[in-house]
Amino acid sequence: MEFRLDIAATLEALLAQEDTDGDKKITINDKGPKAFKLSNTAGEAYMLKGTYFLSNLLQELVIAQREGASQTVIPLSKLEEPPADRVSRMIRDYFWDGLTRSLDADGIAALISDTKNEFLAEQALKVYVPFGDKTALEYYKALEAAHPVEVVQLPEDITPEYVASLNEQPGILALRLYKQEDTLRGAPFVVPGGRFNEMYGWDSYFESIGLHIDGKTHLALSMADNFQYQIQHYGKILNANRSYYLTRTQPPFYSSQIREVFEKTGDVQWLASHLATAITEYETVWMVPGKRLTAIGLNRFLAEGIGITPEAESGHYDSVIGPHAQQAGISIQEYIDQYASGTIKNKALDTYFVHDRTVRESGHDTSYRLEGRCADLVLVELNAFLYKYETDFAYLIKEVFDDHFVLGDKVYHSGQFTRAAAKRKELVDRYLWNEPAGTYLDYDININEQVAFNSATALTPLWCGMASQQQAQALIENLLPKLMEQGGIASCDAASRGAIGPERPQRQWDYPNGWAPHQMMIWKGLQAYGFHKELQEAVYRWLYMIVRNAADYNGTIPEKYDVVKATHLVFAEYGNVGTEFEYITTEGFGWMNASYQYGLTFLNDQLREELNQLTPPEQLF
Repeated sequence: MEFRLDIAATLEALLAQEDTDGDKKITINDKGPKAFKLSNTAGEAYMLKGTYFLSNLLQELVIAQREGASQTVIPLSKLEEPPADRVSRMIRDYFWDGLTRSLDADGIAALISDTKNEFLAEQALKVYVPFGDKTALEYYKALEAAHPVEVVQLPEDITPEYVASLNEQPGILALRLYKQEDTLRGAPFVVPGGRFNEMYGWDSYFESIGLHIDGKTHLALSMADNFQYQIQHYGKILNANRSYYLTRTQPPFYSSQIREVFEKTGDVQWLASHLATAITEYETVWMVPGKRLTAIGLNRFLAEGIGITPEAESGHYDSVIGPHAQQAGISIQEYIDQYASGTIKNKALDTYFVHDRTVRESGHDTSYRLEGRCADLVLVELNAFLYKYETDFAYLIKEVFDDHFVLGDKVYHSGQFTRAAAKRKELVDRYLWNEPAGTYLDYDININEQVAFNSATALTPLWCGMASQQQAQALIENLLPKLMEQGGIASCDAASRGAIGPERPQRQWDYPNGWAPHQMMIWKGLQAYGFHKELQEAVYRWLYMIVRNAADYNGTIPEKYDVVKATHLVFAEYGNVGTEFEYITTEGFGWMNASYQYGLTFLNDQLREELNQLTPPEQLF
């Protein structure tokens, strides 16, 4: 059965009847009759019933309207499409396209329209170009005539002081340009979504997992090329390609990115170029003694910026700066201005902002696990990520390059990285493994002791293969049950959050919230170590939460979820990106989209059918 519909008339009638709260969506919050009469092409009446099916009708009408149609034919199979299948199809066919950007003549408008660029009514968007890229400088300079942009060449030596001087004139950082026939094109990238309208570090890797699944390896490859450009020209993979992120990197996944692209393309020349860059990043960003490599031989995050982070929302630091301003007898804003200009010196605030920036470099901004001490912490997950670098390097050099890889005047063999990985595991077992608790814990190098805080990140040694089978068993018995909630795996357990004190405000990377990258890494680890029952349950709980919320809330797929209540209605700092839209979401959220597609690859056929039937997990596990 199919229905030929006048789009404008049907939309008007549907919204008038069913969108009772006027938000231009059809959700379980609306109080309409939840039944809408349609006529098929043979003139027969059909009653479409239920929030989910009515919101599908709204979405399909808007899709057709945005494609320029005034009338459309919609088959019943799309309106009553099984919900798990529909979420996957929307991600594959619509959301990735909605999130794809390019920093070139064709894509600059989408970047200019970023909500962070509201100041453009008064001035042009600054595009910062690295010192050594003359081609990019000429290309972006040519854009100035047709677009509200101002191109600025960065100095050869980018210092924290210089980056701080850009705080009042922020802009976007150039990425790779490809030569296509007689023109240049920006290497496309996928943004997280919403206000995150630039290329982010670890988001890009997890998005790439979903891109591979959905047949879009060219985008994953392009983002790896942009990573390479950032390392070559900015010295590191950036938190994101904004000027104020020049002193800050992100969790390292570059080796995984290039290995997975190579597995799809088999392009040895491409791999050789990227492997050389990845080894350079490993040596110059992560393994420099006294910086991100600590005296105990393990790694920490360490952002090198100065002062207040310019990307923070207004008022974010008021509780921190307020007591200092009160003591000085001036307003908070006056204190901020004088501290930023250097008129006021405050070593305590200097230290606070080193840790605050480092939390942001870690990707876990913010969490009580890290607050106020992040630069002093040897984190379980970071050392798991670098163990993966070392084992990836060893594998690729041995298997692809005949155990002989030349970089400049150095020759690399698999053995040196195999030994580095073994040494890292030995040190992780010594400093981060807690035998009585049967879990990994972060280590504070300032006080030389472990930090008692149970986090989902303690399971990342399963993702990279660093844990022994005995350690894996202990983690599954001792930690996983503390983290498993109605909607999947929480960022930390209730007890760890509770110890902070109920009066303290919620942090978005703590209980009761759950995040896509944690789920994805833990799923891979559970599979690798043979914990298939736990894997199926963890995947199902997460996917059910996504599908249930999408069915009830007009297709919403946001940045994060409260996994305890299994809802996208999250009440923590920064809100929840991906929930504000009219009629239809065209993006979802980058790594949430990827986690859904990735989760489906693990789920067995029976549970896939249960997911389409929206069977609650408590009836299955």
